[in-house]
Amino acid sequence: MINILLCGANGKMGNAVTRVAAQQDTVKIVAGYDINTQSDSFPVYDNLDNVSEKVDCIIDFSHPALFDSIIEYARTKKIPAVICTTGLSKEQVSKLEFYSKETPVFFSANMSIGVNLIMDLVCRASKILDGSFDIEIVEKHHNQKLDAPSGTALAIADAISDTVSFNPKYMFDRHSVRQKRDKAEIGIHAVRGGNIVGEHTVIFAGNDEVIEIKHSATSKEVFAVGAVRAAMFMYRKNAGLYNMTDLVKE
Repeated sequence: MINILLCGANGKMGNAVTRVAAQQDTVKIVAGYDINTQSDSFPVYDNLDNVSEKVDCIIDFSHPALFDSIIEYARTKKIPAVICTTGLSKEQVSKLEFYSKETPVFFSANMSIGVNLIMDLVCRASKILDGSFDIEIVEKHHNQKLDAPSGTALAIADAISDTVSFNPKYMFDRHSVRQKRDKAEIGIHAVRGGNIVGEHTVIFAGNDEVIEIKHSATSKEVFAVGAVRAAMFMYRKNAGLYNMTDLVKE
């Protein structure tokens, strides 16, 4: 049995992870970390120093403000950490990469298996179409999401940048720029409204033809399933930085 410490236990994603974990025979959430400590399922703490349960892996769906304390706890206790929180700063990502040298860390901008599949497809398309099609990324999320554009949209753009032969420029807003679209641009657009769980579309626009690669999530469960699978994957892993590609390949 893999004992999990769930950070952000009482948030929407924390609740989804709790539901998914309850359906598994190999994992168990033994404790949570949240500013809201109410729970009927397992003890939830507002201070990681108070966690007394044996923990085999951390799943973090909390907030960037709590990242430092969580990654430090993982490093000190030598516990594998699955970091699912979005909106991390460049400094926090650098710290994550540095700590992974002595602690097993799993980090992905999106925990959905499907999203990571379309990233692979997008990279294949980008390599084939290299420079001959304009690329635009449109992401849609619910009206409560704080960061924009989404971490997934940026991860898709970065994956494209690593694939194509030119050096793309990210364009986040065109309303103040009166000029033709630069061929090297990747447009990234954020839509916020209603209770959209998550939708990402990559548009390849060429002369007389348009190709779209799209992923839609209709429930937060897809991200929770990915997080639990990542925790199972990370159990007893050696120090290092892992991601969804490593999980899918295993």
